[in-house]
Amino acid sequence: MCADHNRTVIKDSEYAERLLRTQNRWWKKILNVQWPYRVFLASLDLGLTLDIGCGIGRNLKNICRVVGVDINNRAVQIAKENGLDAYTLQDFQESKWAREGLFDSLLFSHVLEHMDKNAAKETVKFYLPFLRKQGSVVLIAPQERGYRSDLAHLTFMDFEQLVEMLASLKVGIVRTCSFPFPRVTGRFFKYNEFVVIGRKCS
Repeated sequence: MCADHNRTVIKDSEYAERLLRTQNRWWKKILNVQWPYRVFLASLDLGLTLDIGCGIGRNLKNICRVVGVDINNRAVQIAKENGLDAYTLQDFQESKWAREGLFDSLLFSHVLEHMDKNAAKETVKFYLPFLRKQGSVVLIAPQERGYRSDLAHLTFMDFEQLVEMLASLKVGIVRTCSFPFPRVTGRFFKYNEFVVIGRKCS
């Protein structure tokens, strides 16, 4: 059991460091590739947001009022070192933020494709109590080219899968869109995304 745990820790650390290298590439900084994404998130008017699967904190930098949670201990450590408000799951559950109905929005950005379908649904279900009534649930997942780019991806989550998941949890669908380009672009452009926005009805 200890050996299995150690392998998981190493894997988490390696994945966090890979995220750090990927997001800090020089050309991404020069081209300011996060600008369209930042503008898009701002347009959603998310309010106080819980970013589930926050990683090293990309969205924590792009949203005004946000708290992050992640099961990857090393990723949370990196986010904290950069002054971001991030927690491991255990620390989050023991924090002042773990209050029913506190958040205006839940954000799952590039998270659910790392799980099988049942685990993804249970993850969304777990965090729903922290969302206020009529609050927003935002699901973002990579399209074909982006999905193939990461061996850690487990389940392809398209519009149909994401909408079906929210509907099964009695979350109403408000909007679906392909970002930043039309849906067909996702077959060859790595950064095209499925976006599904729902509203908690009760």
